[in-house]
Amino acid sequence: MLHDAHRHLGVLPPYPFYGGPPVNPDTTARTTVKQLLADLDAEGTERALVLPNYGVPDPDVAFSFNELVIEAAQSDDRIRAGLWVSPRPEDEERTTRALALAGEDGVRALKLSFLLGGRATDPACRPMLDRIFHEAERHGLVVHVHTSPGAASDIDEVGHLVEWYADRVPVHLVHFGGGMSGHIKLVGSRFFDWIAAGKRVYTDLSWAIGFAPLWLVREIEHRGIGHDRVLFASDQPWGDFAGEHARLAAAAGDGELGGLVFRDTFAALYD
Repeated sequence: MLHDAHRHLGVLPPYPFYGGPPVNPDTTARTTVKQLLADLDAEGTERALVLPNYGVPDPDVAFSFNELVIEAAQSDDRIRAGLWVSPRPEDEERTTRALALAGEDGVRALKLSFLLGGRATDPACRPMLDRIFHEAERHGLVVHVHTSPGAASDIDEVGHLVEWYADRVPVHLVHFGGGMSGHIKLVGSRFFDWIAAGKRVYTDLSWAIGFAPLWLVREIEHRGIGHDRVLFASDQPWGDFAGEHARLAAAAGDGELGGLVFRDTFAALYD
């Protein structure tokens, strides 16, 4: 059995990224629950956390998929839903509507990304961050946070959320820092320091550079902690299911650690 802790649902409109013509790079994005279920069947995925697709710089698009992921979760017990929320003051009304859905059946997470604006250390974002994490604690939800090197998504910024809130709320750091600098900061010490300090921090290795999964596994074995904090995630349609699976399976193996990574930690966190 395979459990996928991070994939997206919803098709984005074309957008002229980086000054080029309008394009749709998320070529395997799915519009309907039926298409999503067909993908799970083809992959052999027994459980999946499904989040709104995002990427174009229009928050309304991501927020518009919240009802779709709830529909997916309530249509099939294999699916758990994560809701798009935002700490930006400009998104307060939309986030309030999203948080009103946090108690719906099948909802297991709230999704944050600073790719569409905002910053963890921006004082203007702190009131909504406090509210988002309060609602997560109240409903027993995980908070998913995008990471990538530099700017507002760097682990130096996003790590504040772990320090401020992860005593009370599980924080899932997506992409394990998202690149070379993030991987080294996390494996080198920070990820394990947080675990040792009692922080409820989790991660997945989607987008991970080739060296990171094996190094992380070796550090888990050496330090004796972290084995129950790593999850498999495809990040479909932005990730490649087969490639993500092969890379992590090669590092984690098919023994106890592999069972935790590909199944049991998801069950403990999202079921």
